[in-house]
Amino acid sequence: MEKNNFIITIKNHIINNKKEYLIVTFIFIIGIFLGVLFVNNIQEAERNDISNYLNDFTDKMKNTDKIDNISLLQNSIFQNIIMAIVIWFFGTTVIGLPVVFGIVLYRGFCLGYTISICVVVMGISKGIIFSLISLLLQNILIIPAILALAVSGFKLYKSIVKDNRKENIKIEIIRHTIFSLIMLVVLIISSIIEIFISTNSLKWLIKYF
Repeated sequence: MEKNNFIITIKNHIINNKKEYLIVTFIFIIGIFLGVLFVNNIQEAERNDISNYLNDFTDKMKNTDKIDNISLLQNSIFQNIIMAIVIWFFGTTVIGLPVVFGIVLYRGFCLGYTISICVVVMGISKGIIFSLISLLLQNILIIPAILALAVSGFKLYKSIVKDNRKENIKIEIIRHTIFSLIMLVVLIISSIIEIFISTNSLKWLIKYF
């Protein structure tokens, strides 16, 4: 019953903020497109440098007996915490909304760039497989969490513009903070998936590349 209520709550949240979700999703897709476009227009020398980097990375993965999961996990969680704090902070300020949108755009750019460069260097089949194994599982959580954080900040901005009374601002900031903490938990879970499932799966798969 609790699970059904949770799912219903999420659905209602998305429905009630569908315009905001459409906007931030569109920004994210633009970021992906820019990442792909950037890779398609890089110089040959830069492409060779990236190719050498990927080849070095795969060689290290093949020759490493044991991955330091704890260290990687700490680093991943730290990065996600910083990102969540930055989005939360700028989401609480009226002038900070462009920064929030910029982060969404940047994350889309990184995703598009990474997938494109893998396909360019490794070929279509290997590049897609490499991208799916290394990126898919954690991004199922990361992408919705980032979009939801941005929407929460966007919603807070609209609420403050509509009603700038001190009491209303206080209530909306508390809501935004609680929601951001929930999304932070989702991001931490994504870090665990990234390190213990995606990275280890990639290490197993990479010996066939």
